[in-house]
Amino acid sequence: MWTFLARTVAGLALLTAASPVSAADWSILKEPGTVALIRHADAPGVGDPAGWRLDDCRTQRNLSERGRRQARALGVTFRANAIVPEKIVASEWCRAVETATLMQLGPVERQSAFNNAYVLYEKRADLTRAAREVLSGWNGEGLLVVVTHGDNIQLLAGVMPSQGEIVAVRRDPGNPERLTVIGRIKATDATGNVGSGG
Repeated sequence: MWTFLARTVAGLALLTAASPVSAADWSILKEPGTVALIRHADAPGVGDPAGWRLDDCRTQRNLSERGRRQARALGVTFRANAIVPEKIVASEWCRAVETATLMQLGPVERQSAFNNAYVLYEKRADLTRAAREVLSGWNGEGLLVVVTHGDNIQLLAGVMPSQGEIVAVRRDPGNPERLTVIGRIKATDATGNVGSGG
């Protein structure tokens, strides 16, 4: 009986475990006009410590080693699928900049419009407005990659991603400030394990 239950639980675990992302899923990032909103990779905790400073990474919540593996693995998978961003921007928070940098996909431009809407709660309306202006003004034919924070993506696209997750969006032709989610891709670390939320 116990052996049967153990096998059943193991079988259910296999069924619910996330499978590797297929090349077809990544192909959405090659479609013209797509923006990849990426939540920074694994950084344990919530918000930032009291007394944090934007100009001092030591005072902020930073990527774990797992997060660094996730960021590198994201970059590897971009390259494996021949996805070359036309432009990469990131929140000025260190965990976002480090995620974008470790992906090694090109120069990273720091953009205050995508700064942490969770920590800067009183400014979230202004941040969202500024971010929408940046996105609506994007006229490049290639992919725009934006590395930011969970709350920012939720405010822009209406979904809360896990850490390291990609939310692919496209502007609504009838309303450039409105974003339509066209796909989501979970992050994996170097071992192929799917990244967790938080």
